[in-house]
Amino acid sequence: MVPYKITICGLTELCLHGEAGITHVLTILDPDHPDPDDFRAYPPHRRTVWRYHDIVAEKDEMVAPQAADVSAILAFGAQTSGIDHLLIHCHMGISRSTATAVILMAQSNPGQEEAAFAELRRIRPRSWPNSRMIGFADRLLERNGALVAAMKGHHATVAAAEPGLADLLRQSERAGEVP
Repeated sequence: MVPYKITICGLTELCLHGEAGITHVLTILDPDHPDPDDFRAYPPHRRTVWRYHDIVAEKDEMVAPQAADVSAILAFGAQTSGIDHLLIHCHMGISRSTATAVILMAQSNPGQEEAAFAELRRIRPRSWPNSRMIGFADRLLERNGALVAAMKGHHATVAAAEPGLADLLRQSERAGEVP
């Protein structure tokens, strides 16, 4: 769906990808989280760091993803020359990183929103893309709800396959995302 390989992971998995031929890294961390040391062991690569919390509604003293953050993802996606293997990571490799991957795939494939989520399930079966980020992408890409609808279908598929994850999300501020 994109002209480069995508790997998605969480912080604890970064050590597994140092020899995977990563050419570019997108890091998405909480604003106060220290930078991971793992990248010192990676061969030379280009790395972009974004910092915001994995939340879907504005909260006091937390930084929610904004439309400008999704615009930055889209700007990255518009400049793909030289990317052979993109590693996208957040804390757990489940929400912000998977939303970023879907946004990049959807950007390159108008009208194939469901296929983007199917590809995400192939790459990272245990995934729950951040609905706030997907909502901003839907508007910025002018998908008229198609990207959000495909995300809801994805959430339903993953909830059925990963009931423990769905239960965990039901106990969080993300409960409204769980079918």
